[in-house]
Amino acid sequence: MVHIMNIWLGLKNFLIFYVLLVVCIFLLQRHLMYHPVKTIAAPDIYGLIDFQEVFITSQDGTKLQLWQHDAKPGYPTIVYFHGNASHLGDRAAKFSAFVDAGFGLVAVSYHGFGKSEGKPSEQAIYADARAAIDYATNKLGIEQSRLIYFGESLGTGVAVQMASERSPALLVLEAAYTSVETRSAELYPYLIFVRKLVIDKYDSLSKIASVHSPLLMLHGEQDNVIPIEHGRKLFAAANNPKEFIAYPDTHHADYSNEQTLQPLLKAIEKYGLLK
Repeated sequence: MVHIMNIWLGLKNFLIFYVLLVVCIFLLQRHLMYHPVKTIAAPDIYGLIDFQEVFITSQDGTKLQLWQHDAKPGYPTIVYFHGNASHLGDRAAKFSAFVDAGFGLVAVSYHGFGKSEGKPSEQAIYADARAAIDYATNKLGIEQSRLIYFGESLGTGVAVQMASERSPALLVLEAAYTSVETRSAELYPYLIFVRKLVIDKYDSLSKIASVHSPLLMLHGEQDNVIPIEHGRKLFAAANNPKEFIAYPDTHHADYSNEQTLQPLLKAIEKYGLLK
């Protein structure tokens, strides 16, 4: 009898601990999910010469930081949706490679990142992305057909959502996932109801079929943050025309400028985006 009581007491304590763990993860998930860095200098400090730093307003009235550089004549402009870590300054080498090649650039800091105000969430970040696109089309006067959406990691979900709303000339996804919900279930299999707990799902897999722009996907085969199987599954669900490039020795965040830039240059030539 005592043995049975001890088993029951142990099970009861485990269930209490498990419920408390689930509740804590649910309440703190956005703190666990997003990793914004707010300490950021002006673009020129990162070697980004002739970049403009401006502040725009998101749909909810939040002030957002945006970096911008004009395209060379005949080249399209990249609207860049950054990943989860750090800030725009850490993408300086990539941004510099883009503009040196001729592309224009519009890159917004999401809610809570860099000098942007507010706190990040899926819907807030979508609103930030829309504000960046509106800035490119309305303020800079760039035609929608001259915009490339480039999503990096977390930003791939943002780019897919935007492409489902307002078609770009080209959609580029680097280290894309099917959904945050699915990746969370893979990372936390002991949380039985994790799919129900995830608030910010970024469900690209359910949206990609509604995207009809040409698609270019880049993924590292050594990526253990977002395994390449996510990228392949998303690619399989996407419409043509599309291209998937896998890099055998590349991890999640160590793409070289050549790995990013060369496929992009080939794509804009292939789809007639150089004028």
